[in-house]
Amino acid sequence: MHKLKIQNPVKLFLTRIDRYIISKFIGTYIYSIFLIISISIVFDFNENLAKFSNNHAPWKAIIFDYYANFIPYYASLFSPLFVFIAVIFFTSKLAGNSEIIAMLASGTSFKRLLRPYLISAAIIAGLNFYLSAFLIPKGNVIRQNFETQYKNKRKNTSATNVQLQVGPGVIAFMQSYDNLTKRGYGFTLDKFEDKKLVSHMTANVIQYDTISDSRYQWRAINYKIRTLKGLREHITTGTEMDTTIIMEPMDLVYSKGQQETFTSPELKRYINKQQERGSVNVVQYEVEYHKRIATSFASFILTIIGASLSSRKRKGGMGLYLGIGLGLSFSYILLQTVSSTFAINASAPPFLAVWIPNILYALIAYYCYRQAPN
Repeated sequence: MHKLKIQNPVKLFLTRIDRYIISKFIGTYIYSIFLIISISIVFDFNENLAKFSNNHAPWKAIIFDYYANFIPYYASLFSPLFVFIAVIFFTSKLAGNSEIIAMLASGTSFKRLLRPYLISAAIIAGLNFYLSAFLIPKGNVIRQNFETQYKNKRKNTSATNVQLQVGPGVIAFMQSYDNLTKRGYGFTLDKFEDKKLVSHMTANVIQYDTISDSRYQWRAINYKIRTLKGLREHITTGTEMDTTIIMEPMDLVYSKGQQETFTSPELKRYINKQQERGSVNVVQYEVEYHKRIATSFASFILTIIGASLSSRKRKGGMGLYLGIGLGLSFSYILLQTVSSTFAINASAPPFLAVWIPNILYALIAYYCYRQAPN
């Protein structure tokens, strides 16, 4: 009897050619990231050198707080561009060496040829989503704090005439709020039952307790509480009082890029909480939440376009395809930026606005796939 050999399931599903294409794809992708990000760091450092020097930024903070978080942020942001460049570059080289022709001549269909491309795209998309949804937001907090301290980047730290629903039938209002001191002025808190006012609290100053073990702890200074029961009214006054109000500083002040410091689960919880309060100022957060998914999914679309365009051997070499690839990638990023702006400023649905580039480029991918050699 012949001995049964246990074969590796990966080798059964992926042929040597598949593994060859995957290694070329991912290797070229990493190389393009390293090359372009290195150039970006040189230009960024040259532009900000004066600011770093004038603000006495330590080298340790520049390297580990700024550039260590600068690299993954921009690598994730321009991941579609890197995917497109990688596919165009190495596929054109394969076609130029007649390797694509040999694969197709051996009976491999173009659809089958796309399998290792899509597997590579899935690996890149999964990694990109994990980084943008869980790891990069934590680094963005450190990077933005560095920019505020050493690049003189202004950060919004105050708000006026803030009104929000902090609970069912509970409305809070502040005339002004200073996020540096975590202190609000001209505070009122109204409680309603069956659309009737049952309690009205006012305080000259309200201070957030930053050292408390629990969230939502505030201290009201010079407060007055009016409790209404039918025609009767009870008034309570005092100098200071600790109280729990379901709001925190991040609910009161929005600073540019704040949504980028939230992980995806935190974004989802924040959006749901704000929508329950009736707040409409969550579009930026919704756009960021859907954008992370849409950008990761774009790896599949741009991979199909790139492979379809560059798999045919032409006399002009890869220069034409590289130019087309760069044009399509930059147009995708531009369209993504424009559609996100429409969602924020023109009240377009965030989900639709973020996915419009993917929908349009999916049609382009389908057309390129139909026109590709088979």
